[in-house]
Formats: sequence, C-alpha cells, structure tokens
Amino acid sequence: MFYSCVPLAIAAAAAVVSASPVERAATVVIPVSHVTNVTSWKNIVNRGQARINKVNGIQAQPGFQNDASSGTITNELVSYVAPIVIGGKTWQLIVDTGSSNTWCGAQTSCEKTSTGKSTGHSVQVSYGSGSFSGTEYTDTVSFGGLTVTTQSIGAASSATGFDSVDGIFGVGPVDLTSGTVASTSTVPTFLDNLYAQKSITTEVLGVYFAPESGADQNDANGELTLGGVDTTKYTGTLTYFPKLTSGTASEYWGITVAAFTYGTTSLATAAQGIVDTGTTLIYIPTAAYTKFLSASGGKTDSSSGLAVFTTKPTSNFSIKFGTTTYALTPAQYLVPTAEYSAFGLTTGKYYAWINDGGSSGVNTIIGQKFLENYYSVFDTTNSRIGFATRA
Repeated sequence: MFYSCVPLAIAAAAAVVSASPVERAATVVIPVSHVTNVTSWKNIVNRGQARINKVNGIQAQPGFQNDASSGTITNELVSYVAPIVIGGKTWQLIVDTGSSNTWCGAQTSCEKTSTGKSTGHSVQVSYGSGSFSGTEYTDTVSFGGLTVTTQSIGAASSATGFDSVDGIFGVGPVDLTSGTVASTSTVPTFLDNLYAQKSITTEVLGVYFAPESGADQNDANGELTLGGVDTTKYTGTLTYFPKLTSGTASEYWGITVAAFTYGTTSLATAAQGIVDTGTTLIYIPTAAYTKFLSASGGKTDSSSGLAVFTTKPTSNFSIKFGTTTYALTPAQYLVPTAEYSAFGLTTGKYYAWINDGGSSGVNTIIGQKFLENYYSVFDTTNSRIGFATRA
C-alpha cells in the first residue's frame, strides 16, 4: 500500500552507484534534476490516513485520492525516490516499506524491454489513496551495484495518485504481494531475490533518511543499504524489536509501541503500528493525538490538516519501543519555517509532523518524519526492526 507516493517532484538520475562492503558503505552522489511540483499538506495528511484505512481493510472513499550494497536516494520532502534500473532504463521509484510490488509507468510507458519477458499475468495493487493496474513481466533490475535478472515488474496501464513519480520500489514483506498478480501466490521482492541468489548473505535493508535543511526540496540526502547496515550512518546502539507475527499489522513491518509521551505527559501506553518509509507524517492513536494537542496547546488546522500552534511547543515528543525511548525535539517534529511558502503555511504559527491515526485497528504509522531522525533497519532474516540515532 502506499498513499505516500505523494505527488511531488521527479528526480532524473544519470548514474548507477557501486557496491561496497557494509562497513565501508560509501555514499555515491547521483546527479538529479531539481524539479518541484508541490501538493497541499491537506492531501498529504489525507494520504497517510488513507494508508491506515488500507491496512485496516477499509475501502477508500470515491475520489479520495556477500557484501551489503548502498545506493543513494533523493528526499523530495514528502517522498524518497531511488534510481532503479529496469532493462537498462532508470526509473525514479518511491522507496516503500509499506508495499512489496515493484512497478513503473505512472508517467510514461513501462512496457518490457528487449531483455524483458512477459508472464501474461495481470497485476493490480491498491494503496489506499492510489492504485495501479497493468501487466507483469520479468526483467533485469539493478540498484546499488546489485542485479536480479528475473525480477517481477508491473507495467502500469493505469495509475492514480502518482503525479510526477514513476512508480514504486516495494521493499515490504513479501506477503503484501498476495493476490496482486493473477495466477500467482506471492511475488518475491528485489531483496528476496538478491538473498535467494546469494548476492547478499542476509536479507536486511538499512535506511538512512535526512531532513531538508532549508527551502530546497530535492536533495540526494538519503541512502539504502542492501544486505546489512551502514555503520557510518548512525551513532550509539542499534536496538532491535520483534516484527509483529499476528494481527493486522503483522503483514507489514508491524511493531508494538509501548508508549507515546509529550514531555512528562503520558499520551498512550500501548499501540500497534507499522514502520513505513512510504508515509510522510507520524500518525498516532486519536486519544493520544487529542492529549498531545491538549498538552501542547495545539489544534488541528482546518486548512492544512496539520496540528497547529500559536505558541511554539517546548517539550519533546517521544515514542517508546520495548524499554527504549526515542525522542523528537520540537525542532525535529515541527515543520521548518523555510518550508512554509512551498506549502502555503501561515507565518507566525507552528505546525507539527504528528497527526491523527484513528481510534480503532492499526492506528499508528512510524513515517518519514521519525525515520529522518533515526536510522532504521528492516531485517527479514531475523524478523525484526532496528533503530539507532541518525548520524
């Protein structure tokens, strides 16, 4: 699923990164074009909530729109895209741990190349506020110097909710592909195939995101590490937590939350959610969100849909997994003023990346605005999720 392939700028890459040992995983900067096509925050907020609905099986409303290898990804403020080479052509695909199909063609035709082979199967995936349908083929796919020669690719004949992006690089659990391709039970992801062919010795995805520092909205300031972690991208201890094995969230990168707090105020003492690189904001249960607004002096802005404040909050917002607490300072959970003009936000007010995740079912998403401050690890081999302070 995916609602977070929020419409935004497409970055055109011109190079392929090389493989390197995980301990020395060097970041190779890929030239990108700086193009901005900003959508409204109201739409972004809605897309996140649509993803939650999708996780909970709620239909979207009509009209609601050996060595590890590292590769550079681009932060487009509300989505991260990676240069994925399919049949010799580079596509800018959103990196999504909340879905598992890889597909292209949202903007231009993505029919099989001379190295591709049609399977004759139809493919269809819904992401909550967006969807695509088309046909499946297999082709040679490369990223970060690693290659799979028969990777399943969806060639979109129809796609909605994907303005200015080419498609999705799905890196979620393989079970999310169930029922997406006709006559097929599940479809191995790119990482599944790398592991099966022994290109990587452990099926691990390390994710490094970094927030934008100013009004510029398209920087190559992210990195994916395939087959391990990049120890240069985090500091301190990398702590792991078990991936959920039962319940609705278990199909995704599901995790148990022990607590949410604002300063010394307890917002909630238990929740289940998903860790999702494809979601922009941080969504917490309605009761916790209401307490957060009360404790911080905020309200939900009717225009943007964001939490808004007339006085700048001063306390940390924290999420606790197991016995480890991960805090975000106001500077980390508030929208930087340099980005106000791009989204039409009002100067003199303060806006937060924290939003309402609903009152039932899975109502928590640990999205990009948390992951930009903490290095994250998605370990399929050991069925666990790890976090450490971003370097």
